[in-house]
Formats: sequence, C-alpha cells, structure tokens
Amino acid sequence: MLLPRNYDNLTPFIKPNKVLVIYGSRQTGKTTLLNKFLSDNENFLKYKLDSGDDINTQIVLGSGDMKKIVDYAKGYDLIAIDEAQRIKNIGLGLKIIVDQLPNIKVVVTGSSSFELAGQVGEPLTGRKITLILFPLSQIELGKLYNDHDLKSRLEDYLIFGSYPETLTSSSLKDKKKVLEELVGSYLLKDILELEKVKSSKLLLDLLRLLAFQIGAEVSLSELGKQLGIDTKTVARYLDLFEKSFVIFNLRGFSRNRRKEITSKSKYYFFDNGIRNAIIANFNPLDIRDDIGKLWENFLVVERLKKQSYDEIYSNNYFWRTWDQKEIDWVEERDGRLIGYEFKWKRKSRKSSKAWLESYPEASLEIIDNENYLEFVK
Repeated sequence: MLLPRNYDNLTPFIKPNKVLVIYGSRQTGKTTLLNKFLSDNENFLKYKLDSGDDINTQIVLGSGDMKKIVDYAKGYDLIAIDEAQRIKNIGLGLKIIVDQLPNIKVVVTGSSSFELAGQVGEPLTGRKITLILFPLSQIELGKLYNDHDLKSRLEDYLIFGSYPETLTSSSLKDKKKVLEELVGSYLLKDILELEKVKSSKLLLDLLRLLAFQIGAEVSLSELGKQLGIDTKTVARYLDLFEKSFVIFNLRGFSRNRRKEITSKSKYYFFDNGIRNAIIANFNPLDIRDDIGKLWENFLVVERLKKQSYDEIYSNNYFWRTWDQKEIDWVEERDGRLIGYEFKWKRKSRKSSKAWLESYPEASLEIIDNENYLEFVK
C-alpha cells in the first residue's frame, strides 16, 4: 500500500542554490519520499543520486576540497544525497556546491544525526530549507480514509502508532515485531553512535520511566535518583531524545508564578507505538489502565504534526496550579490564548472554571473521542 505523505510533491521546496534538508527519526519514510520525487521527475531533470553510505561519496563531499566537490556536482540540475548524515563535514561540502554552481538544486535526507552533530546548521545558514518528516499524521491518513474509517482505526493508532511499516503490516504480530525492531535497532542508534553513550540499557530505562509518567510533571532529580545518575546527565539524555525525535518536551504556562507550576516539564513520545514497545504493552484498550495517557499522548503529537504541516505558529504549554487545577494543552497564537482539555469519553467532560477565572480573555475547548478529528486533522 502506497501511503500518502504531506510532502508528496517536493517541487515547491526545491529552490536553486538552496539545500532542501529532509530529516526526522529513522524509518519514517525519508528515502521513499526522495525516490518518489526523483522517479516522478526523471524525464526532465538531470540528477545525481548518491548515498552517504558510499565511501567515494564520503571522501569527496567530506574533503572540503572545492575543486573535487565542484567537479563532482558539475553538469547536473540536482544533487540528491540519501543518508547524508553519514558524511563528515557534509554541511561544508553542500555549501561549496550551492555557492559555486549557479542554479544547482540540492536535496538531502538524514536522520536526527544532522541535529545531534550540528552537521548542517552554521555552514548552511541562509542556504537551506528544512522539512521534518514525522510518523504518519491523521491529516495524511485522512487522504486514505474518511472520518468514519479513521475513527474505526483509532484503537490501532493508540496502541501501535503510525510508523509507515506498522501501518502496512498485515497482522498484530507483525506490528509488534516492527516496533520491537525499531526500539531495539534504530531508536537510539544516532545517540549511541554520535554521543558515545556506553549503555543503551540506561537510555531505555530512562525512557521507560518517562513512558509511565505521560501527562505528569517530570522531576529530573527524581529520575536521576531512580537511575543512579546525576541530574545534569539526565538533562543531557533528555535533550538527546528530543533532538532524535523520540520525545517532546512541554513546559508550563504562567502569568502568576505564585499560583502556577512552571518549573517542571511534561514529556510525550512522538509515537504511541514506540511508547508501548518500550514498556512492552500492546494489550487492547479494554484491558488497559493507561488509556488516559495513550489518549493524551496521541492528541499532543497529532496536534504538533498539524501545526507543522499547516504552518500554525503557536507557543504550546500545559497549565497547572499548586492546588491541582489543570489544562492539558494551551496554545498562545495570533494574540489569543486557547486551552484544551483532553477527555477520552464524552461523559467525563468537566470544564475547568479555574482556567477561565484566571484568564478571562482565554477560551476553553474539550477534545474527546467523538470530536478529536477537528483538533488533529
């Protein structure tokens, strides 16, 4: 099954003398997206496609030698490099190409190593366009299914997430195998390779602790105590997880610090399936006690995808007071303050008067399993 992606047509993003960087977590379909674009344009675009795994490509583009790099790219309309994060000093090599060859177009794909290693930031300042590819969104899946069908598959998304290979797997057993492989072989690969972290077990133990605390404020010092490491190390690992698109950090909103909690963060996983694989729980919803966590994680990440793909510019927060009044998701955008409460069942609706009393100019919406598509799609 060919899965629809939000960037099915890369043409609007590929500009002369700019580098289009497509990156995100591993196994989200970056290579498939690049190959589809090249296939669609092969009759009228002279291009060179190489892989960062190729030794000769690594030698040339990582050399910093202007003549070698120009000779490598000369005569082509477009240079495409897959897995470009494997090439040392790739940012400098790409800068030489776009600076020295008029009208050249460049597109590269890479995992989060780009971000972790600072590979393309400074060298390509003002010379790049960045697209982030997430696991599939409800927006994209809405191109395959109508709203009724999306809702009928909701339990599957809550338990197994939306990585492309899990969506195309034909059985529950295959879905579990895909997710176990993702966690075991790909999830931490960039961190282990680039940051010289010795113990994947420690990283997974930290992720397990986070997986059980979705929707709750996280104490770094408490995490450190449970793992036997210092708070600075915990903070460093959490930062690496964020840059690797494993987790997302949500901070507290406040304009009255005496009453509101702002010192701690909440953490969510970019994919429910990854979260469930980390805690080894793929049980159906009717026998789970964490449906609230799954629902909140799903809505937060799908909203992030929508904001990214629909270019909704927003500052995102949660809101909680010391006396336990709370709003799950707060958006500050276009001069407006909007609070959202996440409720799995419509019958559990209960608006927070404290929020509206604290911020009379704000609005409040309840998102449940009947109206959620309006929020994420």
